[in-house]
Amino acid sequence: MQTVVCIRWGSEYGADYVNRLHRAVMRNVARPTRFVAFTDPIDGLDPAIEAKPIPSIHLPQGLKPGPWRKLALWAADLGGLSGDLLFLDLDILVTGSLDALFDHEPGKLVLVRNPTQGRREGIGNSSVMRFRAGSAAHLVSDFENDAVAMSHRFDNEQIYVTKASRLAVAFWPEPWCPSFKHRLLPPWPLYLFRAPALPDEARVVVFTGHPRPDEAMAGRWPAKWYKKFYRSLPPVPWVGQHWR
Repeated sequence: MQTVVCIRWGSEYGADYVNRLHRAVMRNVARPTRFVAFTDPIDGLDPAIEAKPIPSIHLPQGLKPGPWRKLALWAADLGGLSGDLLFLDLDILVTGSLDALFDHEPGKLVLVRNPTQGRREGIGNSSVMRFRAGSAAHLVSDFENDAVAMSHRFDNEQIYVTKASRLAVAFWPEPWCPSFKHRLLPPWPLYLFRAPALPDEARVVVFTGHPRPDEAMAGRWPAKWYKKFYRSLPPVPWVGQHWR
């Protein structure tokens, strides 16, 4: 049994994001797969989703803004789960088989190579992440001991995880988890009128910020008025084939 997990808190992402992710995962696995959502609140989820409360983590006032609550995934007891877990952000797009993601670089923390960081820095993007449950519980305790300072020292959650996990780190093959904005969009100004293609090797397309999958599907790129001359794109039909 392989296990896929996600996390949701607050009101930015509704239960429909969790439900859609669950359906996408189940369409793209051949092996028996368990889908677990750590979520607050838990209403509105499909009955087939295994919902669990987000493990407690102390996040004081004064933190640098960011998804620091995601660090709860590193709790010593993650809802009783064990073994390797494949974590997926709610706003990614599953486009191909996920089974191989459980086999790649066994025993390591596997991340997307962050497209906005230099390759020499080796910083991961945690939008698609495989890790062993409870393997780096110090990430929670160390952060809680000096949370405000840590949030400014490491800038964001995924830099902290990459640099402080003390785990062997590996990255997904780049064709497997391409960034929509940084790898798939044609160069400006071509992307203003030419929709990007979906590579055959892609298994998970990573969306960071805007546009999100539903926005790309509709050809919307929310941005301030003075950025509209370069933040615009036509509808991307293949997104709708997978965002359902």
